[in-house]
Amino acid sequence: MTGTPHDRSAATPTTHLPYRNPNLPVAERVSDLLSRLTLEQKAGQLVQYFYLPIPADVVPGPDVPPEHLALLGQPRMVESAIAAGRAGSVLFTTNAETTNRLQRIAVEQSPHAIPLLVGLDVIHGFRTIFPVPIGLAATWDLDIIEQAQAIAAREARVAGITWTFAPMVDIARDPRWGRIVEGAGEDPFLGGAVAAAQVRGFQGDLGAEHILAGPKHLAGYGASRGGRDYDDAEISDSELWNVYLPPFRAAIDAGAANIMSAYMDLNGVPASANTWLLTDVLRDTLGFDGFVVSDANAVRSLEVQHFAKDHTDAAARAVRAGLDMEMCMLAPAFDHLPEAVDQGLVTEAEIDRAAARVLTAKFRLGLFENPYTDEPAATEILETPAHRDLARTAAERSIVLLKNDNATLPLHTDTLTSIAVIGQLADSKRDALGPWVFAHHTDETGTVLDALRTRIGATVRVEYAPGASIPERVIPSPFDRMDPTVETTPADYDDTTEIDRAVQLARAADIAVVIAGQRQNQIGETASTATLDLPGRQLEQLQRIAATGTTVVLVLLSGRPLDLRWADEHIPAIVQAWYPGTCGGDALASILLGDVSPAGRLPFTWPRHAGQIPMIYAHHRTFHPEQQGIRYYDEPSTPLYPFGHGLSYAHFEYTDLRTDRTRIPLGDTVTVTVDVTNTSDRPADEVTQLYTHQRHGTSSRPIRELKGFQRHTFAPAETRTLTFELGPDHLSYWSSATGTYIQDITTIDLRAGGNSDAPLTTTIEITSR
Repeated sequence: MTGTPHDRSAATPTTHLPYRNPNLPVAERVSDLLSRLTLEQKAGQLVQYFYLPIPADVVPGPDVPPEHLALLGQPRMVESAIAAGRAGSVLFTTNAETTNRLQRIAVEQSPHAIPLLVGLDVIHGFRTIFPVPIGLAATWDLDIIEQAQAIAAREARVAGITWTFAPMVDIARDPRWGRIVEGAGEDPFLGGAVAAAQVRGFQGDLGAEHILAGPKHLAGYGASRGGRDYDDAEISDSELWNVYLPPFRAAIDAGAANIMSAYMDLNGVPASANTWLLTDVLRDTLGFDGFVVSDANAVRSLEVQHFAKDHTDAAARAVRAGLDMEMCMLAPAFDHLPEAVDQGLVTEAEIDRAAARVLTAKFRLGLFENPYTDEPAATEILETPAHRDLARTAAERSIVLLKNDNATLPLHTDTLTSIAVIGQLADSKRDALGPWVFAHHTDETGTVLDALRTRIGATVRVEYAPGASIPERVIPSPFDRMDPTVETTPADYDDTTEIDRAVQLARAADIAVVIAGQRQNQIGETASTATLDLPGRQLEQLQRIAATGTTVVLVLLSGRPLDLRWADEHIPAIVQAWYPGTCGGDALASILLGDVSPAGRLPFTWPRHAGQIPMIYAHHRTFHPEQQGIRYYDEPSTPLYPFGHGLSYAHFEYTDLRTDRTRIPLGDTVTVTVDVTNTSDRPADEVTQLYTHQRHGTSSRPIRELKGFQRHTFAPAETRTLTFELGPDHLSYWSSATGTYIQDITTIDLRAGGNSDAPLTTTIEITSR
């Protein structure tokens, strides 16, 4: 990327000022620039403003709420702050023209020509949309995940975006929580590996085609009470250190330049002003050396949460705790930092510390030399065919075959004359993309109905009925106002008539492919749910279609597990497609038609229904372990599908799980080997998973913990010998008995297989040195 003629930093660098000299070390440049800033300007570098487009339906008048009127002046307010050197960052711009215009204000009008950091939620793609993050995690393919986020970074950077608020690395063990869709599920080992891959993809070498990664939300947001967004979380020390913090450690070890703090109270202290969390844990223990940003309005919220006395107190306490930047929509609490210094609530040195961290990120990105993006290059990069190819591959690898009785799938089109495709989601471009996309083009998106018609429509009759409606949310989504592409059911839609038509269409077909699930605005932020039921009358429709005698394939679009008890008992084939993205329709068709054997694996345990939540595979053995499956009196207390589950069109056998030694001293590494054979006559991928269990020690440990996985493509009849290394990092844990990380002298059970049930076992002994 190159600067424009307006780029006075890039075109005519003023190197006589040390901070302008690109040949000096970053630390020297930061120190020099800080010495030239007033206290107010330093505080301004710590502010990130939303730059919000004015909603078309907001018109000044006596009946317009004050908060809406405030939005009318918001863009001008932000531009004035930038020109005065009182803004360090903006977020929510999505095009090169806007970002360049704002950068020109910063570089050409502000006192010290300090460029802006430009942020956006680039969660699972920018223009090219990949499967939602929980779907990417279901690939168990770290290379694909890294490549996907590298493409997302390339597309975002050409739009002038330099920072993403991703990956979300919160562990989610309550699928009622809407933001489960943004993460990697329930397991800290898988979550850590996925987090690191995403950071590597986004950041690369922080060159011209990469952006800062911002893992979020520190910490424990996924454990909010009842799965409700923004509610507080109470997490034991053991769970915090062993479950919720490891993905942050992995992201930091991968080089994450930013961390976002959480909204909520963690064990009674708001995360955005929690000194123990932001300094003792994040910096002193995890070794983070970047900058920390609050979530939206979280510093102002310290007063709302009855933690801070007022905004001055909130700003001071946040900075003292280790927060470096405030994300805000309107008036920032950090505007009060000079006042807080005067009152002795915070020192100027503490503000310098935060400002230095923010400025360091800007220098590392090369923004002082190249603050602008190359607008003419944007179209070519955003429309790169190779980006779409990878999106299709990622979607294919994410899809999970949950059930496949009687080899119902793949479909054999040579024996079919007609297929009924049923469900509003089968032909919804917007819902195929999933939530948290802001620069998408739905006209570039393919649905599964489109794909099936294109692929087989010349030889097999593909007929469609939308069928049962998906009811609107009871509590509307605040994000729908920002997205003109949101799809809804028409107000005059006749559910009963449309279900009847769908049933008749299925009755006349050889096979019915029913696409069911939740709309994209029924998952994500502000989209927690009290139930895991299929919305509306979708289950009734499924039952009536099954009753016709036509073979049914159920395809789910969702970002969380749904109640499939009836479907699992009565429907022969069930496919979890997530929200598969721009090329998701083609990917799903390739799975249904057998071009690709499915190998996605569940990144969470699939409960039978909401009454079982939380349900995780890595629970402790506790009392009467033989009764684990009968804890409830009215139905089994077991999952519908285990963690790591996923079927294939091939068949794999696991044999000869072995170790290079049966006894190893504390601190040593053992090599674990297993043979995996594709016993079928078709190529396919398999995800081999390695689990451990510690039999005794300072603390009791979960009955099973994922400690390794590998995804490989197997030729027909091929055997691969797969090797894993288990060392002290895998076998240590944080013990509440000692308040430290420890490794015990003990016996470790090892298990290998295709999901967490992993029947193949062996053991090793950990001995003293």
